[in-house]
Amino acid sequence: MNKFKWFILTGFFSGLLPKAPGTWGSLVGVIIAYFIIKYFPNPNLTIMLLAFLFTIIGYKYINEYEQSSGIHDDKRIVIDEIVGVLISIGLLGDLKHDTLIKLFFAFISFRLLDIWKPSIIGKIDKNAKGALGVMGDDILAGIFGGILAGIMYMIYLKIIT
Repeated sequence: MNKFKWFILTGFFSGLLPKAPGTWGSLVGVIIAYFIIKYFPNPNLTIMLLAFLFTIIGYKYINEYEQSSGIHDDKRIVIDEIVGVLISIGLLGDLKHDTLIKLFFAFISFRLLDIWKPSIIGKIDKNAKGALGVMGDDILAGIFGGILAGIMYMIYLKIIT
């Protein structure tokens, strides 16, 4: 595995931090999303396209890594967490308004579902092999996390109004 691929798989080396690599990788995804929201005219589409691109790259590089190392779902690999949190964020509406609270809700929702792994998320994590097993649970956690974050945001709006 060359250094560039390892750099990408480990979320710009955030997965190499000693504690909670998945949380650090998710935080990298939130930071990426923040800059997209700030500087791009259509942030939701851009974030979802980036998540798709990272999914393709991650799938290829993870399979390559697992074949060469023999290690399945290495905790240092966090590109899957970046993809998941980007999906959660990208599913929220109008990211230019209440940006920080939406990023917070998406981050919390995604991490909760990624750690807890309820229902089909856990089944994919346990049963799918290779990159599908590594990325699949995070993609689903991202989708359900986006829905949960949207619900949390609607409750937040009801409370503050």
